[in-house]
Amino acid sequence: MDIAYLETERLTLRRFTSDDADLLIELDSDAAVMRYLTGGHPTAPDIVREQHLPNIIAGYERWRGDLGLFAAYEKDGGAFIGWFCLRPEPQGPLDEAELGYRLRQAAWGKGYATEVSRALLGRAFTRLGIRMVWAETMAVNHGSRNIMEKLGMTLTATILTPPDMEMVEGSEHGGVRYEITREQWLQQ
Repeated sequence: MDIAYLETERLTLRRFTSDDADLLIELDSDAAVMRYLTGGHPTAPDIVREQHLPNIIAGYERWRGDLGLFAAYEKDGGAFIGWFCLRPEPQGPLDEAELGYRLRQAAWGKGYATEVSRALLGRAFTRLGIRMVWAETMAVNHGSRNIMEKLGMTLTATILTPPDMEMVEGSEHGGVRYEITREQWLQQ
């Protein structure tokens, strides 16, 4: 494992490498994990290997290793639990970043998403010059919405369901966007 990007009490985040395709393929093959993303359909392995992973790795160079999508491992035992991201939109301003995560079912309900997301907000606002962090999810994804609210993020918009997600259960309710600014974070 290479140098840690971020450590929390229970987890370590590091950059993905070209050897990590199987981890992402396994994660994206779990119907429950993909429920609110693809309606439970797995991501094709060749898409992961030829598109997703190369884009993830290219992001480290694009954002000087400060932002991107990072593999998460338990400190106790070293199990891969999924990934977290803190990154701008592809053509967006560098002082606005998306917060996101995708976790294996074995990691659900342990508080990992809140723990790491809190640490990522701290890093964004104290070390990276980020002005605002945002996150989006389906309106019916109450688990993720609860985490965003625990982090002090504010519901700022409702979002129409994109055509490629209309087959997902609950898509008729659309999505939601939450945001938190550096100033709001400092007031917590």
